[in-house]
Amino acid sequence: MTGEPETAGTPLTAVEQVFRESSGRAVAVLTRLLGDIDAAEEAVQDAFTTAVARWPAEGVPPSPAGWIVTTARNRAIDRLRRESSRDVRHRAAALLHDPDPPPEEGAVRDDRLRMLFTCCHPALAPAARVALTLRLVGGLTTAEIAHAFLVPEATMAQRLVRAKTKIRAARIPYRVPAEADLPDRLGGVLAVVYLVFTEGHTASTGDRLVRPDLCAEAVRLGRELAELMPDEPEVLGLLALMLLVESRRPARTTPEGELVPLAEQDRRRWDTALVAEGQDLVRRCLRRGAPGPYQVQAAIQAVHSDAPTAADTDWRQVLALYDQLLVLAPSPVVALNRAVAVGEVEGPAAALALVEELDLPRHHLRAAVRADLLRRLGRPEAAAAAYGEAIELAGNATERAFLERRRAAVSPRSGAAS
Repeated sequence: MTGEPETAGTPLTAVEQVFRESSGRAVAVLTRLLGDIDAAEEAVQDAFTTAVARWPAEGVPPSPAGWIVTTARNRAIDRLRRESSRDVRHRAAALLHDPDPPPEEGAVRDDRLRMLFTCCHPALAPAARVALTLRLVGGLTTAEIAHAFLVPEATMAQRLVRAKTKIRAARIPYRVPAEADLPDRLGGVLAVVYLVFTEGHTASTGDRLVRPDLCAEAVRLGRELAELMPDEPEVLGLLALMLLVESRRPARTTPEGELVPLAEQDRRRWDTALVAEGQDLVRRCLRRGAPGPYQVQAAIQAVHSDAPTAADTDWRQVLALYDQLLVLAPSPVVALNRAVAVGEVEGPAAALALVEELDLPRHHLRAAVRADLLRRLGRPEAAAAAYGEAIELAGNATERAFLERRRAAVSPRSGAAS
């Protein structure tokens, strides 16, 4: 079972919209009520299947998310009643007569935040923790999670199955972690929140560049974490990072929905309240003197937000911060972003040499950066070929359209090469 509504290949419907925005919350709520993740997923899937059948004829209910949770709960009760076990039938009766039990005591009261920490149990492998939480909390599809991990979809599907099997086999409970357990779970939780935000900022698939529901959910979870653990600088750093990036969303697309790169954005359209809040959090992190990867990434975004125009960007400071980030969290993606900064400080030839050495196969951003550097070096044919590779690898239609315009601009056949 995928846990996704069976509406693939159709236009975005109300059911699909609610699934994207509310499936994670519904699974979290039902898991608290049922105490079983698989049963919760099945109940939510049943509810969405019912919505697919009924909403086109009956109309969308006033509270679609609430309708899904209520219907899922009723489906779960029906399923429990059919079970032969007396204990199971008693659970159904208890659920029927106590539909809204009081929240558990403990540090984490929010259902999705509770699910986040539960999925990040140390008995699970780190990659499995992140993938499972993206599925159960973020409501991402298996394909979207696979894209985030740079692995085939079939590999990710197997990983998710193994993670849920491990939860059953190890009898990992769905419960609020004790205060003492929170710091040990934090790394996986922060990774999950950031990946949810990343998928929302630039959707890996589909026609829309941005999924505002995922961005809003990630920021909401970030705020909850900051309230829960205000003395953890990496929590503040992640929240600052998300706020500063989210502040640019109004300027990231044209009225027609076309992508606008950072250097070409109208910075007057940035959300100044989010910029100010993000910069204040960065300053708070700097005063603590315990830099971590999320804090450094937030500082990089703060440098961009300080510049009134793209030409005013302090690229040397950006490069110095990427040097620090590469030490704290070395990865090909960090190295790719550092190469972009090198291109601004030392020129495109120096940056291209770094990009050529990167082991980042089948990643459209590497191909896109390489194409831009080749364009700047006056090599239009090579740039057009690199743009073609990026177009082939990009899963988002808005990104593909942007890359196609770039390729057309450098193609010798267009007469626009320089």
